[in-house]
Amino acid sequence: MFAGNPFAELSAFVAPAVMQAYVVVMFLLVVGGTLFDTIHKKSAAYFFGDWRNAKKKGTRAVGGGEMTVLAVQTAAVEVLTSGEFTNSRRRTAHLLTMYGVVIYVVTTVILVFAYPTPATPAPTIIPVLWYLGALMVCVGGYWFWFFIRVDVASEGNSPFRLVRADLFVASLVLSTTFALIWAIFQSAGSTAWAIVFLALYLIATTVLFASIPWSKFAHMFFKPAAAFQRRMEEANGSRRNLPAPAESPATFGSGRREPHNF
Repeated sequence: MFAGNPFAELSAFVAPAVMQAYVVVMFLLVVGGTLFDTIHKKSAAYFFGDWRNAKKKGTRAVGGGEMTVLAVQTAAVEVLTSGEFTNSRRRTAHLLTMYGVVIYVVTTVILVFAYPTPATPAPTIIPVLWYLGALMVCVGGYWFWFFIRVDVASEGNSPFRLVRADLFVASLVLSTTFALIWAIFQSAGSTAWAIVFLALYLIATTVLFASIPWSKFAHMFFKPAAAFQRRMEEANGSRRNLPAPAESPATFGSGRREPHNF
């Protein structure tokens, strides 16, 4: 079951061109939503303005070689390993979700565009990775949702409480959950249930990508930029005016304060 390409099976009912067009539309929503979010909230203007101010206030110049080293350090620590998280549970949940999303999205694109029908069978490893990526998102996302969120872990609120700040993580986890259930029912030949969960999968995925201007999606781009800027300010000796790295719930789409016991 986990070695089968669910999109190839779906091609018996939905033309591959339709599936590919949907993926393209989702990609355009990501690009357009992120640009809109950046312009509307003036995030890019803030960072560039702060960058110029930091250079003016700096006590030493940072050369191109040193800047490259700082960029590599930022990628290795803040991006690839989420080293800014001091809490191991939050860090593990974040890494599971982040790498799960990368694997899931990349394999989805490969399966839909390169192996869209049973006539073009995909190498076994790609569907296996698709299922694995979706499972990683679910494990990391549900772990965060039910056990790590501040209002649940620290304030005792219901884990089913939903606010706008939760839109990104909620739609992401639901999208991958419905994708897995749809694929399982489809593989088992349960057509009626497969159609139900396919519809839920498409709804959750559309909400995920269409709601970018109102969710915390763009945060994943600003977070590395802010980390790199902090390293630059430390290197050139300018006064830091950005907050220090924190285990902020906003990483997963929440704007709540951090619990004191974490």
